[in-house]
Amino acid sequence: MLDRLGTSLKDALKKLAGKTVVDRAAVEELVKDLQRALIQADVNVKLVMQLSQAIKTRSLEEQPPKGMTVREHVLRIVYQELVNLVGSAGEVKLEPQVILMAGLQGSGKTTTTAKLARYFQRKGMRVGVICADTFRPGAFEQLHTLCSRIHVSCFGDPKEKDALRIVREGLPAMSGNEVVIIDTQGRHALEAELIQEIIDIQKIASAKHRWLVIDAALGQQAADQARRFHEAITIDGVIITKMDGTAKGGGALSAVAETKAGIVFIGSGETSDDLERFEPDGFISRLLGMGDLKALVERAEETMAGQEVDVNAMLRGKFSLRDMYQQLEAVNRMGPLKQIMSMLPLGNMEIPQDAYDVTSTKMQRYRIIMDSMTSTELDDPSVMGSSRIHRIAIGAGASPEEVRELLRYYKMMKKALKGVRGGQGKFNMQRMMKKFGGM
Repeated sequence: MLDRLGTSLKDALKKLAGKTVVDRAAVEELVKDLQRALIQADVNVKLVMQLSQAIKTRSLEEQPPKGMTVREHVLRIVYQELVNLVGSAGEVKLEPQVILMAGLQGSGKTTTTAKLARYFQRKGMRVGVICADTFRPGAFEQLHTLCSRIHVSCFGDPKEKDALRIVREGLPAMSGNEVVIIDTQGRHALEAELIQEIIDIQKIASAKHRWLVIDAALGQQAADQARRFHEAITIDGVIITKMDGTAKGGGALSAVAETKAGIVFIGSGETSDDLERFEPDGFISRLLGMGDLKALVERAEETMAGQEVDVNAMLRGKFSLRDMYQQLEAVNRMGPLKQIMSMLPLGNMEIPQDAYDVTSTKMQRYRIIMDSMTSTELDDPSVMGSSRIHRIAIGAGASPEEVRELLRYYKMMKKALKGVRGGQGKFNMQRMMKKFGGM
């Protein structure tokens, strides 16, 4: 969903950037392109119309700030209005707290509970989880397994059918933790019994946060969920899951924004680390190809502690095969490469899908191949010729084609990362972000 929406939005802005004159006709064409992109992503039509009118009115009536061209002014307005569309982020603080998780069955609530535990754990906090889902068979076993993998304590009793009793016993059992997360049961519909149970659990737990987990595939129907749960326990944050596999994610985003419940996290993968703090400006920046350097730096600080990685070399794109492998190892620890690259301000650069397909298995093959290279070859890949490639292949027990694949990947990454520094052509999103600074 994000890939398709992001591509459509970037295409609309690139079309504007190519205009010799930005007049009423150019603005109206841009607005139509934006409308098409957002409606295809299932964003609420009413909100799309409001956004369109705001962009059109501001673009035609507001004077560009000093030092900003009309084109840059319009792009800035689009950016600001898209940020307004997705609403404000929900509050997340690193302090002692109880968090109550709500949602329908199938929303990914249990998996998200473990991801959330991992998020606070990475921030250096002691975390405990209570399984109060007594309805779904295997719920405790699933949550316990997920928590065990990340070394987080999990309280529950698969034989106990009284969720309130589990919470009453679980809270003192988890008192040694700074953050306690309660996973509640979900149902196929918003049944009165489910709502009453979660109201009673909240009375016992006095949770500081009540977060609703929503499957992005629900689209605009998410608004009904948010409203009902909000009436019951005053939802103060929303986590949207499965954003990587649906065309309706825009609907979930806009529906939640309409209810005024801030989005706190977005889930888009299967591992315990695939939960991302939602920041409206960073989220829109990435959709527009501007990157999200704040999120990238935060991710790097968490995963690269104590590691010697020359980030400046990575951003410059000036690195050898030796450097590339060190950086790929570091990036691999940070998460999926595609997710990391989306945080870089690549502007309108299109990164080939092949550039993302570096699995840990392939990286291991690359290591073996590079072990057969001389220091000269590692530091200066330009010396590589046919005879060297064959010698390296024999030494690594690989085929010459595998060695060439490694070299192709190296050249592709070098070219892509060079584009980060300054962008290309007139449509320079990195420069635009400097102008947007603090907005």
